[in-house]
Amino acid sequence: MHERLHKILSRWGVASRRHAEQMILAGRVRLNGTVVEQLGQKADPERDAIEVDGTLIADKRQPQRLYLLLHKPVGVVSTCRDPQNRRTVLELLPPNLRNHQGIHPVGRLDADSSGALLLTNDGDLTFGLTHPRHSVPKTYRVWVKGSPPETVLQAWRTGVILSGRKTAPAQVKVLESKAEETLLEIILREGRNRQIRRVAEQLGYPVVHLHRIAIGSIHLRQLPTGQYRMLSQAEVQLLKQKIQSAAVKRRAGGKERNL
Repeated sequence: MHERLHKILSRWGVASRRHAEQMILAGRVRLNGTVVEQLGQKADPERDAIEVDGTLIADKRQPQRLYLLLHKPVGVVSTCRDPQNRRTVLELLPPNLRNHQGIHPVGRLDADSSGALLLTNDGDLTFGLTHPRHSVPKTYRVWVKGSPPETVLQAWRTGVILSGRKTAPAQVKVLESKAEETLLEIILREGRNRQIRRVAEQLGYPVVHLHRIAIGSIHLRQLPTGQYRMLSQAEVQLLKQKIQSAAVKRRAGGKERNL
């Protein structure tokens, strides 16, 4: 059965769909000996020879699925490789997990931010969690400079214009106030590049520190900084159900409840 190459590579755990597309564009993927040049290229995994970086990828080599929650420290980048030779999240894992086929971070958390980050080699789950249509909530604890008044907080909740497009509604509440800083809890259902920092800066209350405590129903809790744990089967199932529910309700035109 023919299907698009980036989906095959994702299903086999070689990379997430987005990363697989980047690999194709970089000329790293061959189909029956020929470099693939188009993202829409299809293949039959049962008949065609698919190579990545010169290595033949076979369906029988599909790896065991891994699902990890990592407490990312500040200063570590959420990528598999970094051209600036900064420490990556994969380097926080032991060699047997770091070298496991297709393991990658799900989305990104800025280098200067800390907190919850999922890693997996399940490309379909990554696609579901990072696709904006599925609106998986992410919860942050954010220290900002100053004391934003209720008018500013309400503007943040309803959305502000970033790069010509309004942000989706967010949940924002004050948890603690000090003389020069305020701790906010922020729950987002979209993930634009450095969104919280950009909104805070635009509203006049720059971020001092940003820490993500939860992705959907998956919470950091007492997981130490720099450490990881395996997700339970129930947690993985909850994430998959969340994605499936969002897809069904989107097709039906309904609104989704919080996880």
